[in-house]
Amino acid sequence: MPVGGRRITAAGAFIMGRNMFSPGRGTWDLDWNGWWGDEPPYHAPVFVLTHHPREQVTMKGGTTFIFVTDGIEAAMAQAREVAGERDVAIAGGAETVNQYLAAGLIDELRLHVAPVILGKGERLLHNVGDITLEPLGAPSGTRLVSHLTYRVIR
Repeated sequence: MPVGGRRITAAGAFIMGRNMFSPGRGTWDLDWNGWWGDEPPYHAPVFVLTHHPREQVTMKGGTTFIFVTDGIEAAMAQAREVAGERDVAIAGGAETVNQYLAAGLIDELRLHVAPVILGKGERLLHNVGDITLEPLGAPSGTRLVSHLTYRVIR
């Protein structure tokens, strides 16, 4: 795995919005266990923000999806507890990142930009308050993806 890939998955816990886990809305399709197949790339606990309770899902390779219905602060507290000294990574999507930025709960923003136009979607950095993004290091990547890292300054 390239160095950038190791850094992406090196966190001790992850948080993502429901849209990152599932295409469905409302009650869960219990046969759906994510986009990644039997062995997701996280290899750590992943806290999924949702309004609909669901039992946790344990996958191969050490990934366990834990569904959190009581907000971003609760998900962050649970993720920090299991991550210990390791980082907690916000895996996305855009609305989840925006909520954590607005709450002042992101110190470093890592963007992985692929030049694909999907036709619609959520706006990143929308309604996040008065922040400045200070570039950390030079961009890296391939012809398929650019990796950008910023320190979040409030």
